Amino acid sequence: MISRLFDRRRAWPAALLLVAAAAAPAARRADTGAPDQRAAVTRHLDMTYTMPEYRTREAWLERRRALRLQILSAAGLQPMPEKTPLGANVFGRLERPGYTIEKVYFESYPGFYVTGNLYRPSGKTGPFPAVVSPHGHWAYGRLQNSETCSVPARCANLARQGYVVFTYDMVGYNDSRQVNHRFRGEREELWGFGSLGLHLWNSIRAVDFLEALPDVDRARIGATGASGGGTQTFLLTAVDDRIAVSAPVNMISAHMQGGDVCENAPNLRIDTNNMEIAAMMAPRPMIMVSATGDWTKNTLQVEYPAVQGIYRLFDAPDSLTAAQVRAEHNYNKESREHVYRWFGRWLLGTTDAARVAEKNDSLAFPSELLVFYGRALPEGARTERQITDAFIESARAAIERLKPAGAEGLRAYREAFEPALRSTLMAEPPAPGSVEANEISSAAESGYRVSRLELRRPGNSRPDNGQDQSTRAPSKGDKVPATLWMPQRETPRRAALLLHPRGAAAFEDGAAPGATVRALLRERTVVLAPDLFNTGRAAFQRAEVKNFFTCYNRTDDANRVQDVLTALAYLGSRAAGLPVKVAAFERAGLWCILARALAGGEASWAVDAAGFDASSDESFLRLLNIPGIRRAGDFKTAALLNQSGRLWVHGAGPGFPADWIQSAYASTGAGSRLRITSASAREEEILAWLQQP
Repeated sequence: MISRLFDRRRAWPAALLLVAAAAAPAARRADTGAPDQRAAVTRHLDMTYTMPEYRTREAWLERRRALRLQILSAAGLQPMPEKTPLGANVFGRLERPGYTIEKVYFESYPGFYVTGNLYRPSGKTGPFPAVVSPHGHWAYGRLQNSETCSVPARCANLARQGYVVFTYDMVGYNDSRQVNHRFRGEREELWGFGSLGLHLWNSIRAVDFLEALPDVDRARIGATGASGGGTQTFLLTAVDDRIAVSAPVNMISAHMQGGDVCENAPNLRIDTNNMEIAAMMAPRPMIMVSATGDWTKNTLQVEYPAVQGIYRLFDAPDSLTAAQVRAEHNYNKESREHVYRWFGRWLLGTTDAARVAEKNDSLAFPSELLVFYGRALPEGARTERQITDAFIESARAAIERLKPAGAEGLRAYREAFEPALRSTLMAEPPAPGSVEANEISSAAESGYRVSRLELRRPGNSRPDNGQDQSTRAPSKGDKVPATLWMPQRETPRRAALLLHPRGAAAFEDGAAPGATVRALLRERTVVLAPDLFNTGRAAFQRAEVKNFFTCYNRTDDANRVQDVLTALAYLGSRAAGLPVKVAAFERAGLWCILARALAGGEASWAVDAAGFDASSDESFLRLLNIPGIRRAGDFKTAALLNQSGRLWVHGAGPGFPADWIQSAYASTGAGSRLRITSASAREEEILAWLQQP
């Protein structure tokens, strides 16, 4: 019986368990070739990536939609926060030859202030095109003025040429001193709140600020920045279609994705890279400016042709250009003049080089540009802790505000939170019949056949893990060990998927099936028990974890959610037409609640909540660490996305949102398909449930 077997296995010496777990993968690899690529390859910011190939515009547009949701979710902006009044303050005008400079601050979030300078043309009549200008990681931020990079010179010359320009502080620079630039925390990541998201939100609100100015032409807004400002530029253009023309400088690289926390949010670059994100600008005009002395040295040979492939899908190759300067990492005069000419063509309608040539000028002193020089922050300005707490509370409130009451409420809730959960889990159910099974061994026993399998998801045209397309195996690189028991001599009448944190061994008695599997076989049930990622036979010793691991790689728990979907898809095809039941024990129940949200179909699920305290961030960090999961509504959203089939949650402790889920189900007429009990089910109860029609 399951419980007695569990007790006996727990009694094994800890050292023996560790030896067994470590030894299993080596033997398996010797027998079956390449290991699970998710375990073998740790993606990171300094890998060399290949631009995926898209053969049709439709294929790219579908991918672009998914990427946009992925970026917004990684930034904590899915669903989009409420755009509260900016309350912009513009003051302290300085008159300069051909332009003016003003100081600006506004609230992107209540209590958080974006600070910067507004450069405007003088002696000209608007409305004018506008430019948002994030500055990058220069020592003096938006005040940087050197041969390598001069943000004031860039803004002054653009204004003199006829643009309204807003250059604003990155978080933690100059006047923006409420939040440390590199703030991050595991709890905050559960809620999707971090440096990158705050920067991106500030950029979106900066566009809102420019749009509201009476002398700005809203149809002609450009964006440009270098280094970290280049990252902000292409992230902004990826999610905000209001940017008509862009110039990300010295940042789009196949082998360096950005080395700062403001460029590396969890989930951001899973299965993607900066080339693909930058290509989301297509078919809007973009110039890729690079340098011979940094990580963009190969742009003309590698990154530019790769992105150009996307522009060609729109028959717009002339909307993308590239330029390279002989210099170290920079946004110097030569680079700026490339951008002036490009913006002049698309935003001013001129190709007159003299009109857009840079002119030297005596620039303002830093004290004349600083917003809060000699003055306090506005009353009501919040601290970093207060801003974080307010964001999390706002996210909680959005979940409660959209709690479904009826079919229309369910539709609205799903519309808001389904994209967030899908992007957070980074999992997808394989197409029916697409999962391949490599049979390692098979044996006929008395009344049944047992097969040891490795399940593999089908591949696609997008290279994973930085692999070159020409060397990839025809799969995604997953390898999920599983044991399949098939009744012999009689036609099966149902199928069962059994899941446990220790994998298939939890349902075996030595080399023989355990009591539960034997009972199911007598009832003519096809039984599949997989070893989910980094459990059972799939356990492995992880290599050194790189910085920003979760920006490029799924967590173990997210991979396990995917493996549940993979195993379910395989069982569904192997037992085609048979009713399917899923029983998940201990912590595997948590993975299954999430997997069920994406699975669809009519399978019935009995899952163990294992007393998990879903009201506690600490519980998620210890037992279900998936960045963004709380922002996406965790178990509340998961339960509501799939109301097909029956769901029995047992072991639901006081912190599990049982009442919330039950009332939402009842309001949508699905209450009869849901059962939640606080007591953990006994093995006899689960077996009886599995044997029911």
